[in-house]
Amino acid sequence: MATLAIDLDGVSKSYGNKLVVDGLSFTVAAGECFGLLGPNGAGKSTITRMLLGMTPPDSGKITVLGMPVPARARLARGRIGVVPQFDNLDLEFTVRENLLVFGRYFGMTTRAVKAVIPSLLEFARLESKADARVSALSGGMKRRLTLARALINDPQLLVMDEPTTGLDPHARHLIWERLRNLLAQGKTIILTTHFMEEAERLCNRLCVLEGGRIIAEGRPHALIEEQIGCQVLEIYGGNPHELSEMIKPHVQRSEVSGETLFCYAPDPEQVRVQLHGRAGLRLLQRPPNLEDVFLRLTGREMEK
Repeated sequence: MATLAIDLDGVSKSYGNKLVVDGLSFTVAAGECFGLLGPNGAGKSTITRMLLGMTPPDSGKITVLGMPVPARARLARGRIGVVPQFDNLDLEFTVRENLLVFGRYFGMTTRAVKAVIPSLLEFARLESKADARVSALSGGMKRRLTLARALINDPQLLVMDEPTTGLDPHARHLIWERLRNLLAQGKTIILTTHFMEEAERLCNRLCVLEGGRIIAEGRPHALIEEQIGCQVLEIYGGNPHELSEMIKPHVQRSEVSGETLFCYAPDPEQVRVQLHGRAGLRLLQRPPNLEDVFLRLTGREMEK
């Protein structure tokens, strides 16, 4: 397998007069998880569609698993598994039937598909649901089946769009465990997500997109240290703009988001002293995270 699973070089894409991907360049090494973060309209979906050869770029070069895309996109897709943002399972088929039908899309024989179904069901923890109709499954089970279905062809690359959106915390952690197993097996993952915790837990590297351009790229914890590098105080209650002016001499930076004031403070105790005695305030002190990075870079919280 090629050292680079993905190579984008100067890729641009417009729809009409709207430039949605602007001279984008990045590489993804084989065996790593690379995250695409950004608000709605940042270009994430267009990038994944171009990687799959579903949308041609206007300019630039795309190489996926050593093959030029879109020229050889069909051949590349035979080695790619896709987990779409919304499950598109056949609700009237059973779990087993969904896997059988999907395997045929890759030209697999019924015998070959049946041979891998037990391991896929075990991977998705759906052994006891093999003959249940998909319509009877919970949301978390459907999501795990969608992930198992994406593995039917033993892909080298997984393209995952918001894999845990709408799941409860238990189901989300189970999906994360499954994804870590895939990375341990040497699979490569492209992940778009709105969950900052998900990106921190899974991604070896990530980029933050806005307006079709990369505004930050690197390892999650390196980005957090580089962009934030100090404790965060969240202040609830009172007038956040008034409070921001009051504590300005004691913080590196502050951001107002809705009714919350985010303070980035090398010495949080100095901020507490300034606010002491003011009624109706609630303070939460915590380490910085990717949500803070996103807020600093884009001026807004990640939309859920």
